[in-house]
Amino acid sequence: MNTQDRSIGTRMESTYNAPFHKLLRMFTLSILISFLGSWVGMYTPPALILPLVVVELVMLIAAFVIRRRGRSIGYGFVYAFCFISGITIFPSIAYYASAGGSSLVSTAFLLTGIIFGGLTVYAYYSKTNFSFLGSYLTVGLLVLIGFSLIGLFTGGFGGTLGLMIAAGGVLIFSGYILYDISQYRHGLPDEAIPLAVLNLYLDFINLFLYLLRLLGILSRD
Repeated sequence: MNTQDRSIGTRMESTYNAPFHKLLRMFTLSILISFLGSWVGMYTPPALILPLVVVELVMLIAAFVIRRRGRSIGYGFVYAFCFISGITIFPSIAYYASAGGSSLVSTAFLLTGIIFGGLTVYAYYSKTNFSFLGSYLTVGLLVLIGFSLIGLFTGGFGGTLGLMIAAGGVLIFSGYILYDISQYRHGLPDEAIPLAVLNLYLDFINLFLYLLRLLGILSRD
C-alpha cells in the first residue's frame, strides 16, 4: 500500500463514528424485537394489555431513576421493554388496520421510516446544534399530554382536536429525533448506548403511532 492509500484509509477511519453506528445497529434490532412483540400481541388476551402497559410505565420510570443515579441500563432491559411495547401497540395497529386497511398501517410505517431516516441524516451532517430544542420539546410534550387527557375524557380523539393532537405528536417526536441525534452524533460511551437506543426507539414508535392516528383521521374525512 502506498502513502496515498494509507492516508485515505486513515481519513476513513477517523471519520467513521463507531459508537454512533453501533447505536443505529442496536436501534434497528430494537425495532425488529418490537415487531416480534407485535406478532405475539396477536395472540395476547386483551385482559393482559393494560397490565403490560403498567409494566412499560414502571420500566420507563425505572430507567429515568437509574439514569439520575448515574448508572446505566443494559440491553436486556431495553429489548425487554421493546418486546412488551410491541405487544401493547398491537391493538392500535389492529384497530387502524380494520378501519382503514393494512395499507394504512404500511403507509404510516413507511412514512415513519422515511421521516426518521431523513431527519437522522440531516441532524448528523448538519452543523446546527439542536440542543436548543430540548426545553421547547418538553413544553410541547406536556401540552400534548394535556390535550390528550382532554380528548380522553371528552371523546375528542376524532375531528379537529384529534387532528391537532396527531399533528402535534408528529411534529414533537420529529423534533425529538433531531434533538437526540444531535446529542449522539459526536459519539457516546459504550455504557450509554442502551439508554440512547431506548430514546430513539421511543421517538420512532411514537412518531409511527401519531402518524397512524393522523392518517386514520384523514382517511375518514
